Amino acid sequence: MGVGGSSQIAMFTTLTFRIKDVSDSGASTILIGHSISPSFIKTFARRGKSLIHQVIDEKTKDNENLRLKIIAVTGAGVSENTKRNLREAIRDETKKAIAEKNFDEVIQDVIYGRVSSKLFTRLKQITKMRRVEVRKSEREEIFK
Repeated sequence: MGVGGSSQIAMFTTLTFRIKDVSDSGASTILIGHSISPSFIKTFARRGKSLIHQVIDEKTKDNENLRLKIIAVTGAGVSENTKRNLREAIRDETKKAIAEKNFDEVIQDVIYGRVSSKLFTRLKQITKMRRVEVRKSEREEIFK
């Protein structure tokens, strides 16, 4: 769940799994990542707002490579300098959040909106923010 809070986001979230093993009783899977529907992301774009897209690649504590794609929407149009500061803050906060946890903990934080919430709190110190979402997460095998 992103900041700004609707529980509606759950309807627009897709989890991606990879089948690891198949047995008589079923299949075991591993979580690869998640994504938020592009139609939901498009609802953020409004005239007079600035959209900031940022991609972060980082290793988790258990040595899994993880890519997070983040979108931030400001409350009003902002200068290139402010956008640069926002991107830098997103990069720093996200890398910190990823490096200190293992993959499962990070993905859980992303899906439940804790990463978005932390980012929103940090970014609103720079400028007025409308929303922050992690629109996609991927385990390394996806982006080799």
